[in-house]
Amino acid sequence: MGLSDQPFDVTCPDCGGMMTIDPVSRGIIAHTPAPRKKTFEDFGQAAKALKESDARRESLFAQSIQAEKNKDDLMAKKFAEAVKKAKESPLTGKPLRDFDLD
Repeated sequence: MGLSDQPFDVTCPDCGGMMTIDPVSRGIIAHTPAPRKKTFEDFGQAAKALKESDARRESLFAQSIQAEKNKDDLMAKKFAEAVKKAKESPLTGKPLRDFDLD
């Protein structure tokens, strides 16, 4: 059973559009995009979603400001903990390198 020289249509699995493919060159000749879906039914819903996203954005910004204010304290505590661990378990002997293991 041989291949036909006639182009054929295939539905795109990603976008749902229609592609026309040439079997000889194995290339896409034409692409018809799928119709776009409405995100919102009316302007009221769109305005409500926009207000919710603004509130979420403001909340995230406030959290990042608070985290930045506490950053110095957090880093100081981490450093103190690392110094404490280093004093409790001092290194003994030479450190091992990769080529020492062979």
